Amino acid sequence: MTLLADIVATSQAVAQTASRRAKANAIAQTLRKLAHDEIDIAVAYLAGEIPQGKIGIGWAAIRDARPPGAMQAPVLTLHDVDRTLGAIANTIGRGSANARSEQLRALFTRATHDEQDFLARLLIGELRQGALEGLMIEGVATAAGLAVADVRRAAMIAGGIGRIAATAMTEGAAGLARYSIAMFQPLAPMLAQPADDMEQAMQSLGAAALEWKMDGARVQVHKSGDEVRIYTRSLNDVTAVAPEIVEVARALPAAQLILDGEAIALNPDRSPHPFQVTMRRFGRTLDVERERAALPLSVFFFDCLRRDAQDLLGQPAQARFEALAQTLPSSVLMPRLVTDNIEHAQAFYDEAVARGHEGVMAKALTGGYEPGARSALWLKVKRAHTLDLVVLAAEWGHGRRHGWLSNLHLGARDAEHGGFVMLGKTFKGMTDAMLEWQTSELLARETHRDDWTVYVRPELVVEITFNDLQASPRYPGGLALRFARVKGYRPDKKADEADTLETVRRIYASQSGSTTRVPAA
Repeated sequence: MTLLADIVATSQAVAQTASRRAKANAIAQTLRKLAHDEIDIAVAYLAGEIPQGKIGIGWAAIRDARPPGAMQAPVLTLHDVDRTLGAIANTIGRGSANARSEQLRALFTRATHDEQDFLARLLIGELRQGALEGLMIEGVATAAGLAVADVRRAAMIAGGIGRIAATAMTEGAAGLARYSIAMFQPLAPMLAQPADDMEQAMQSLGAAALEWKMDGARVQVHKSGDEVRIYTRSLNDVTAVAPEIVEVARALPAAQLILDGEAIALNPDRSPHPFQVTMRRFGRTLDVERERAALPLSVFFFDCLRRDAQDLLGQPAQARFEALAQTLPSSVLMPRLVTDNIEHAQAFYDEAVARGHEGVMAKALTGGYEPGARSALWLKVKRAHTLDLVVLAAEWGHGRRHGWLSNLHLGARDAEHGGFVMLGKTFKGMTDAMLEWQTSELLARETHRDDWTVYVRPELVVEITFNDLQASPRYPGGLALRFARVKGYRPDKKADEADTLETVRRIYASQSGSTTRVPAA
């Protein structure tokens, strides 16, 4: 059986190699040595993922689980790790927190120092050794002697390279041929790259299809006759919790359809509920009809991947949009404008934001649908807010950021009660120069620390960009930043000039109109 140490060694070799071809060859060499039932596990780990998906393990749990020492010689196998992570993922209910902690502690106790470091970064999604999905596709293709394009297409349709690696390695091209668009076999959704503003998006794409970007739940709907299935972005079947979407799909005239869209809960005035409110519907499986009456879902479709016997994946976007418009009533179509005029595009964006939506998607009229790809054919222009907040603490970085204070604890000024109220954390948007500077400046303001965090005098003001705020019982102000990034420090501002909690609450209220309740401290 293959040891975890072999995968760790490959990860380290890939991280130390500059050549993309050499990286792919190193991966291929490792994959060829694996047993059939180890391939998908190893591929997932090297791609920085785990087959079980997110299992709710954060740095605090890892910190508590790591023993003071480590095994001197490797003993953990791939299957040992996979079984433990599977057990953690399936441990729920009363007493589950302690049970999960014990399982994680037992795993780390059997690991060497390098294995502990690898597992820690793997579990929180910070395994940045250069072997991401695209490179893993090349590594699998090299190991199996297959064309990269064939492996990439199968991975896109199946929902990731980890789902088809074993098939590619053991069955070759004949095995990959099974991965084609089919009813009730969900595809990984095509994803977008960010653009700074509408002008940049239009310059990149020229004439484009613009759509409202709703902050709801991505859904892929498959219909064959009266049978309907609804899948999430992570390809989970949620048909049972969204009967209103099933009813919409059954009423459509085509015999077979695969549609891409967005499910969202709307207020009576058609303004959107916050994202986490919509997501309540997908987390509650009991008394669905009562939940539906209290919080009905609307659905808006923006792409058609199959209509009857016609596979539209490879068709240009314009053809897919036309098929969509010919098949669906306007009431369930995502609002769309096709234009090459920046003024018209900006007006469309302004209307979307005024209605409470995230922004706009700008899509090229050419090119096929690329399942699982974050493509430059789709650009997202999202509303952004900025706040000047105060740094309350910072956590030590990991991996490439080891030795630097990285994850900032951010607070708004509480003008009513004094002090600062924490709104969340971010480690995004920082250059190496900024990391070095802030580490020095924060250590000079240190008041106390624990193993992972340095607490500081609230003196440094930092400008933060973020997309939205969400209600959060985790923080005393009742609100948390979403998708926060550091724009830059504000040495021209003192802490008593930072933005207030009242300003934050006004932004939250404006997101979805006056019907949204603003949490109180």
